[in-house]
Amino acid sequence: MKEIKKTDKLLTEIKRIHMIGIGGSGMCPIAEILHSKGYTVTGSDTTDTEKTRYLRELGIKVYIGQKAENLGEAELIAYSAAVPETNPERAEAEKRGIPTMERSVLLGAITRQYENCIGVAGTHGKTTVTSMITQILLLNKMEPTAVIGGKLPISGASSVVGSSETLVCESCEFVNSFLEFSPDISVLLNIDDDHLDFFKTMDNLCASFGKFVGLSKISYVNGDDELCLSAVKGLQTKIITFGKQKSNDFYADNIKSGEFGFCFDVFKSGQKIGHLDMHIPGEHNIYNGLVSFAVCYDMGVSPEGIADAVYKFSGAGRRFEGYGTHKGITVVDDYAHHPTEIAATLNAAKSLGFNKVITVFQPFTYSRVENLKDGMVKALKIADKVFLTPIVASREENIYGISSEYITDRLEGAAVLSDYEELTNALIESADEGDIIITMGAGDIYKVAQKIVEKLA
Repeated sequence: MKEIKKTDKLLTEIKRIHMIGIGGSGMCPIAEILHSKGYTVTGSDTTDTEKTRYLRELGIKVYIGQKAENLGEAELIAYSAAVPETNPERAEAEKRGIPTMERSVLLGAITRQYENCIGVAGTHGKTTVTSMITQILLLNKMEPTAVIGGKLPISGASSVVGSSETLVCESCEFVNSFLEFSPDISVLLNIDDDHLDFFKTMDNLCASFGKFVGLSKISYVNGDDELCLSAVKGLQTKIITFGKQKSNDFYADNIKSGEFGFCFDVFKSGQKIGHLDMHIPGEHNIYNGLVSFAVCYDMGVSPEGIADAVYKFSGAGRRFEGYGTHKGITVVDDYAHHPTEIAATLNAAKSLGFNKVITVFQPFTYSRVENLKDGMVKALKIADKVFLTPIVASREENIYGISSEYITDRLEGAAVLSDYEELTNALIESADEGDIIITMGAGDIYKVAQKIVEKLA
């Protein structure tokens, strides 16, 4: 039986929840789950988006613009980490004595409402693996509920609401938010140098991942990643390793490059138990496919059922998401915003045999660029032609004096363009038949991919 916290008790006593920033990628799936559980959910956001429109179609009232009167008769106010105390709706909740709950705390309470919560963590690949596990369980009639950081194509949303006791939950380490969760099964994909503006040191980052794994009974850990192994050393949690090395509990062997991605045999304890044909490119996706197989196989899904679902998996939203080929030019969008992710995305494109790989990268937050700028330069050198946008500030001020020009000055022929119309034209002019254009970044750079397709079509 999971530990019941004060926040959990509150959820049993109330029925009306108002969510500030309801259209955010982290808030939207929670709103859908709460709505499905019979809560009266309302919310607000600063702009009308695809997500806010989707929530309205479900019957959830969404206000555009944030005002005190939006709270109505709400008994609980939920807010995302980006919403400050000065927000008029948070201030009104304080004034009226309405309980408030940050998103990760609310999601943590939801994880304790399910008998089998699968928490997927790691610096890279969380959205892909959460999506892949969800798709496998869905197509094998296991009726999961899921909270995903990107859109799952077969559901058309970033959430899935099922009737079983299984919840698949993307678990983000930023500001230790995943330590609010109560996973029964955890997945640790990798550990890399991100969010050091918060964690300060790699030791602190590794310790946080170790604490997360320690919350679960069983954990699937990347046995090829020394930082992962170090993070989980000495834990009481049952550790199951995966990777390419044959010393792992689950390992990939006989790896070959297929038409759409890598193909490989899956071994458990030295015995071949299955085969996967990936339909998403990139060597990093061998690990993503392997651990998704391992988790679902141990849950009782047949190797054939897993293989079929993985074969049909074309990626999560904004993860090497294809926008089609127009006038011989292929357009792809990707969420990559860390050097490891940038390199993985560009190498994946290179492996597909395009003549030229042309990219625009939108750097996200000044602290990340300051910490990772030389890695970004090295990764972007993989592309044949590079554009950048100015850095997206998000929650920060530029106390570092850093700019996108630091990167373009170190890349031959690279340029910084801020106007999306000008950027769209420059990308199209740089491309010929047989080339691929990739828009990359954690902000709204996907809009450029959409503009490119509109112009080419």
